[in-house]
Amino acid sequence: MSEHSQTLPPHDPELARAQAARLAETWKTPTGWRYWSAVNNTEVGLWYTGVAFVFFLFAGVLALLMRTQLAVPENDLFSAQTYNQMFTLHGSVMMFLFGVPIFEAFSILILPQMLGARDLPFPRLSAFGFWCFLIGGVFVCGSIFFGVAPEGGWFMYPPLTTQYSEGLGPDIWLLGLSFIEVASIAAAVELIVGVLKTRPPGMRINLMPLYAWYILVVAGMILFAFPPLIAGDLLFEMERAFDWPFFDVSRGGDPLLWQHLFWIFGHPEVYIIFLPAVALVAMIVPTAAQRPIVGYGWVVLAAVGTGFISFGLWVHHMFTTGMPAISLAFFSAASEAVAIPTGVQIFCFLATALAGRFVRSVPMLFVAGALAIFVLGGLTGVMVALAPFDFQAHDTYFVVAHLHYVLIGGVLFPVIAGMYYFYPVLRDKLLSERLGRIGFWLMFIGFNVGFLPMHLTGLLGMPRRVYTYGANQGFDVLNMISTVGAYILAAGVAVIVWDVLRPKGKQPYSPRNPWNAGTLEWLAEVPGMPWGARSIPIIRSRYPLWDQPNLMRDVDQGRYYLPDAEEGKRETLITSIIDAVPVQCLRVPGPTFKALWAAVFTGGLFIFATYHWYTAALISAALALATILFWLWTGTALIHEKDSKDIGLDVTLPVYASGRQSVGWWAMFITMIGDMTAFISLVFGYFFFWTSHGDFPPAEGADPGTGWLLTGLALILAAWLLTLLSRRLNRVDNAMGFSLSLVGAVLATLAGAAALWAGPHFAGLDPTTDVYPATVWVLVLWCLLHLGVGLIMLLYCLARRWAGRMTARHDIDIQNVGLYWHFMAVTVGVTVAVVAGFPEVA
Repeated sequence: MSEHSQTLPPHDPELARAQAARLAETWKTPTGWRYWSAVNNTEVGLWYTGVAFVFFLFAGVLALLMRTQLAVPENDLFSAQTYNQMFTLHGSVMMFLFGVPIFEAFSILILPQMLGARDLPFPRLSAFGFWCFLIGGVFVCGSIFFGVAPEGGWFMYPPLTTQYSEGLGPDIWLLGLSFIEVASIAAAVELIVGVLKTRPPGMRINLMPLYAWYILVVAGMILFAFPPLIAGDLLFEMERAFDWPFFDVSRGGDPLLWQHLFWIFGHPEVYIIFLPAVALVAMIVPTAAQRPIVGYGWVVLAAVGTGFISFGLWVHHMFTTGMPAISLAFFSAASEAVAIPTGVQIFCFLATALAGRFVRSVPMLFVAGALAIFVLGGLTGVMVALAPFDFQAHDTYFVVAHLHYVLIGGVLFPVIAGMYYFYPVLRDKLLSERLGRIGFWLMFIGFNVGFLPMHLTGLLGMPRRVYTYGANQGFDVLNMISTVGAYILAAGVAVIVWDVLRPKGKQPYSPRNPWNAGTLEWLAEVPGMPWGARSIPIIRSRYPLWDQPNLMRDVDQGRYYLPDAEEGKRETLITSIIDAVPVQCLRVPGPTFKALWAAVFTGGLFIFATYHWYTAALISAALALATILFWLWTGTALIHEKDSKDIGLDVTLPVYASGRQSVGWWAMFITMIGDMTAFISLVFGYFFFWTSHGDFPPAEGADPGTGWLLTGLALILAAWLLTLLSRRLNRVDNAMGFSLSLVGAVLATLAGAAALWAGPHFAGLDPTTDVYPATVWVLVLWCLLHLGVGLIMLLYCLARRWAGRMTARHDIDIQNVGLYWHFMAVTVGVTVAVVAGFPEVA
């Protein structure tokens, strides 16, 4: 790389203008009604971010209405039912529709620029995720206007929500938010592959911007945190829709299983929300100090450590459920330990600010406010991590105050700091310094006036989630102060919103790189161009705009990689995971409405199922499947007109890659990791019932059809081996052998699935009678669902080969399907071992 960097081609102004014109034409954004077919990150990320903020404002209005209800005792402004719907939606929207999506959205928008890439590797997947997010969010939020919103809190504890909640509210929460979780996992896959595989040449993994490190950690956490909730949602909806008794104590169920699955997701989610906010701070502070971050390695290790430790804390939400003392001690200690990596990050930021030439700005004002508020929230977090104190403060307004100090201080203030900091990259203009300062002080004062008294309100005994209180309980003055503070906070948010939305047509463009930052996103031209970087540079430091002389000029002149788009195709570089050595010139797809229609039909599946319109749901599922298959057939694994491309600087790369060199292979691998996490969560449920129930599995009548299950396992293993054989035969261009082995795999899959179904069916296991047969059936159905997907994949590969769209050289499809079947074999093997084998040794 260093040799190339010293032998850049001479600048030819006429050639550079022609190249820029071809790039602009290739990457141009559609206009008119076709604008909504755009898939490039600059548009999808902007939509995603804007919609997330709209949901934030909606949840904020609900919070103001709740505070108005609580301003005076015995208030009858809202009924208990309406209040319950408001606080349920407030928490659900803030956590599921703002807290996580805002960072996925912003990362889709800004990460390619930070990495010097043209786009993320799967732009249509980003668009699909956005449309899923929008449809699901509108469905969930709109329920309150029809009086059918969920009322059970954002945690939806059974049996309150399974046995004592009338109407569709819990189903709207379960299926609507499950649909949104699809968008979150899709974005996580996109971001992980983007960080690992689309870095510019020379940007080794130890030179990545800290923002990329944080996003990599958080996206990985999503893969392990969201699937347990999806598994819990599946069990929950099976009980509500089909009366399978997973949480019904009278038939062997246990509501605590839901709490475990929910908080295995719920507590890491706090850090999934918090860490990307810290990532914004990690980008802003070095720029304000005009020096590199102090302790880069320590910050990275602290971020990774926070992610790991966060998965060992979930039980501290369950201290009052009667846990054994050893469990209380372990999880209390883990809850205290997470403060260590958090403190490391904060001290590194403070050291950077103190060691540099501190520049005052609105972004740093919000960063300072964020650190002050978050530290206070962290101190109360240490308090509630101690089990004896938690016994007293649990389910009081002390916990409400703690949660908001952590999330508003740790998330909202950094988000607004990031908005002011990155706005010139996104919209070519600077936001108002004066309005920013006014907004900050209103928000900072309003927040503390609103939430600081809640600590005392809680210690005085006011329970959370109550819609009113008595006049003689001593809560009235504190609640009035909190309500006044909430309105001051809202006024500050309104000022910020006005600053963003006010007309700026007469305002001059921002100077290029107005903060004199050192990272690649500030290569953005003003006014912005749709292509990201004009050419993809070679990187030799963490702050290349500070350390590499004339980098911006050379990038603008097209003197690095991919300066042109001769073929009129959208292209970006794929590099190796560790050292960022170029390995492929990836052609990314352009605008399409397929992602929108796939999201619409997928949304129909969830929405129709909510109302128990199962025929319509199945039709919508079939349309979604057909749309996705058409999308894949016409837009992925394409055989290009040439095998390689000169990307500049005398480097030639292939335009097609499969196996581990392919970004599609990595996307499949990452997706299946998340899928296996959901499966493991269901297996966890089986063993949870075994440990908490003396008769699980029952001593008599526990045979789930062992013979059938073992037969099914043998057939599925045969299908797996035949799939691997077909992959090998395709590689040697044996078309007949490929087809025969794949047909054999299809037949073995059908027979194996039938045998797995026959086991519990002919054993007479009725899933409505007891939790044991219900648990057996849910594991078997999980396998059957995935076998159905695997079957479609096998048929798809057959069709691709017969149509000439897959060859011995161009074999992405069968490579990815083979990888899927590795996981499929493990899933069926574990299921049969648990369901058929464990009762023999239990």
